[in-house]
Amino acid sequence: MPIKSFRGLIADGSIDTVTLHTNTGATGYRIKKLSLMPDKPVTAANECVIQIWKVPQTAASSDVDFSNQTLLGVGLYSNQTDTTYYPDDQTVIFDNEIFNQDIYITHVNETGSRPCNYYLELEQIKLDQTENTVATLKDIRNIESQSS
Repeated sequence: MPIKSFRGLIADGSIDTVTLHTNTGATGYRIKKLSLMPDKPVTAANECVIQIWKVPQTAASSDVDFSNQTLLGVGLYSNQTDTTYYPDDQTVIFDNEIFNQDIYITHVNETGSRPCNYYLELEQIKLDQTENTVATLKDIRNIESQSS
């Protein structure tokens, strides 16, 4: 199955949109890989939290809630560069859910305002009519529950 990759440098407190929707919704996606690296991993301390969402977000947050059904994945990258140096640490967790609409990436850096790089691989999946309908209805429900 084909893999689509996306990468970017996202500012602290920002939200990026990954455009995936199509007119027919016949192409689905599943996260295969998420990697993070701050823009200055050796010379600046970082505590970056990147989250991937199924619905648009109004603000970026470092709060993580796995019970939120609109959350697709989370990455945490931390390092320290001052006299109490500690090595790079990265934790990435993502769901195996299939989606067929745009996704939204948020970033918060808890130790400052530095941006963070992300690299995202999505597995491309051909959806039959039933799978397409189910994925689209889930997305509609998530958008409606987010706005109420």
